[in-house]
Amino acid sequence: MNEQKIAEKLKAGKRLSKLDAPKKLINKEKVLSDNDFIVSKTDTKGYIIYCNRIFVEMAGWSRFELIGANHNIIRHPDMPKIAFKILWDLIQNKQEFFGFVKNLRKDGSFYWVFAYITPDLDLNGNIVSYTSFRKKPPRKAIEVMSDIYRQLVEAEKTGGISASYELLKKLLNANDENVIDKYQKLVFDLQKG
Repeated sequence: MNEQKIAEKLKAGKRLSKLDAPKKLINKEKVLSDNDFIVSKTDTKGYIIYCNRIFVEMAGWSRFELIGANHNIIRHPDMPKIAFKILWDLIQNKQEFFGFVKNLRKDGSFYWVFAYITPDLDLNGNIVSYTSFRKKPPRKAIEVMSDIYRQLVEAEKTGGISASYELLKKLLNANDENVIDKYQKLVFDLQKG
């Protein structure tokens, strides 16, 4: 979507979403600095209500464009849907998510993060928002997860998210009861380096 259409949409008071993300991909990576932390917060529907300076710089969108946008505006097409299903299943059940995510920048390039996402609860234990902290992942983790994600995306193209889920269980030597635990173990092992 070109800049003029984005500006018109925002001027009309509309939110940006995945539909506004760049369609032309550039095989160029922007790498987080070792000491950088990306922080963002969304409402319960995934709309960004806070983002720090590092997030704005890495995503390539302005703060004005990001606030109110759906967080999926930075979802890279190389990311399998099953990864986001696991993420949402965990955080909507008041659990934490840890994972490696390839994000899409406004210019069509990408950046990788190690993400920690947690639900924010009110005094009655109700989810009121979600907070995500992201930092630079180890290069080895990116190599391993790139290959796994590529396989999962291919499975999704032919058999949908259920085929991707079945492949993930096979890759992790897991079953329905322990697939999340084995996925998290893989993530923690890769993050350790």
